[in-house]
Amino acid sequence: MIRIGIIGCGKIAQVRHIPEYAENPDAQLYAFFSPNRVRAEEQAAKYGGKVYDTAEALLADPEIDAVSICAANYAHAELTLKALEAGKHVLCEKPMATNLADCEAMVACAKKNGKFLMIGHNQRLAKAHYTAKKLIDDGLIGDIVTFRTAFGHGGPETWSISPGKNVWFFDKKRASMGVMADLGVHKTDLIQYLTGQRVIRTTARLVTLDKRGEDGELIGVDDNAVCIYELSGGAFGTMTASWTYYGAEDNSTVLYGTKGIMRIYDDPAHSIVVTLSDGTVRNYDVEQIQTNDNQTKSGVIDLWIDCLKNNTPPEISGESALYAMRAVFASIESSETGKAVEIKANQ
Repeated sequence: MIRIGIIGCGKIAQVRHIPEYAENPDAQLYAFFSPNRVRAEEQAAKYGGKVYDTAEALLADPEIDAVSICAANYAHAELTLKALEAGKHVLCEKPMATNLADCEAMVACAKKNGKFLMIGHNQRLAKAHYTAKKLIDDGLIGDIVTFRTAFGHGGPETWSISPGKNVWFFDKKRASMGVMADLGVHKTDLIQYLTGQRVIRTTARLVTLDKRGEDGELIGVDDNAVCIYELSGGAFGTMTASWTYYGAEDNSTVLYGTKGIMRIYDDPAHSIVVTLSDGTVRNYDVEQIQTNDNQTKSGVIDLWIDCLKNNTPPEISGESALYAMRAVFASIESSETGKAVEIKANQ
């Protein structure tokens, strides 16, 4: 039995981490900490487990094997480093951290302490994405030439545990970054996973167009991001992230290959639609992707527990997530400087 500590008891913990641990027969919800103690007490009363006054006190408990870091973005690195140094395996929510140096420090700390570090990039685990990866690797659409991938919805106002226009996602101090870190990092990681290529150059614009706080002023972080990515294998395409899609959520990816076109979560009737160069159409009906309004099991917790149970390094490791974070921070730099930014091969 893997004994789990939860650090941060907000929405992501309550909707995904905690209930998914509760459903896993090899996991035990053992400890909770939240800056808002009432939230921790509510979860402990519902699922069982101890409540701690501080994160440090929780991490000092030798009975805890691993922790989920479900805090706001600015706290990810500090809490992860403390947990790793305390001898705990760590599952950290995305974005990994708010600067690249912290991301790299997290990976180095995990290696030094011989502990696993996994990042919650759940898009890789969506069944259509998993199926698409196999089809691509089997050569169904040939070499990928261009692509477009998008993730957009109406914003995080209803997603936070304290909904409204003053959600922490809009707070520059707590979130550091906006939609690029919330949604853009998912699709940046995904396009690299699907193609098997790395982003080596980005030209990006991150802007704040419409989101306003309760004071009526534009929020301090980006609500839209558009990136042109050049990949290591020659593929070229766009990644769009938006909090201003005031309608149906868009989580589509389209890959244009030398033998055909693959559309993923782009057709309401079929999860994957492949049109080959000879006109043949193949539909793959796989599970529809979860949305903010339609939550399904993410698969992250089951994969994490399986890694811990079998002592197998996680595929979605901190080291793997670094590639997405490098592209994210390079895109921010590109937007700020108005220039394309290259990501060195040895990074």
